[in-house]
Amino acid sequence: MKNGRYTPKKAMVIVAHPDDIEFGCAGTIARWVRDGAEVAYVLCTSGDVGIAAKGMTKEKAAQIREAEQIAAAEVVGVKEVVFLREPDGMLVNTLELRKRLVREIRRFKPEVVITMDPTIVWSREDYVNHPDHRAAGMAAIDAVFPAAGQPNLFEELAKEGLTAHKVRKLYATNWNEASTFVDITETIDAKLEALKKHVSQMGDWDPEPRLREWASEVGKGKEMQYAEAFRVVTLLTDEDFDKTEGRVEG
Repeated sequence: MKNGRYTPKKAMVIVAHPDDIEFGCAGTIARWVRDGAEVAYVLCTSGDVGIAAKGMTKEKAAQIREAEQIAAAEVVGVKEVVFLREPDGMLVNTLELRKRLVREIRRFKPEVVITMDPTIVWSREDYVNHPDHRAAGMAAIDAVFPAAGQPNLFEELAKEGLTAHKVRKLYATNWNEASTFVDITETIDAKLEALKKHVSQMGDWDPEPRLREWASEVGKGKEMQYAEAFRVVTLLTDEDFDKTEGRVEG
């Protein structure tokens, strides 16, 4: 706890594509990093089918989008970005993907994991939630609980020195059925700057007016000028967490 607000020591964000973090939770990440958190990003794909320009190849698109994601991470102070390079547009919540995510969780040992809410399908009247988003969210949830914390599951990872790790809190970005709201008034400029690093996706569109509008709507009635919204599950109580990974500030 810092300045009366919760900040994890370590957090991991697991999403499908480059730019998912910037649209969903970069304001929260920027705030946590400023308050002392160590954060890692894990992207299941490199967004290699996400550039429709004539003559573009998937290999070239992956290089462009990975570079954009690394630049966006740097804006908010995140130094570690992992690309699993699963096939873009065809992401599936397989046991192999779960194992890959468990490996990253056991390696980094985050207190909090943020992912995408896989229950969202009809997100707005003009948008269907991408199947990769849903697959990444479900794979992340399944990796967090119970897999990452079960020492007898994926035992072969122990040979890599990766022992079981229990995540304390699981956040899922959700603007419809949120239970937790994070004030990003101080960091919305960083969120916007990070999003604009995804030049291949922005085109001629200026995302600032729309994102400020969205963040303002989330913060309305909560004494927050701008906010991000999450569903949050607390998997370990303070007492249980103290016994596993050590005491968090506050």
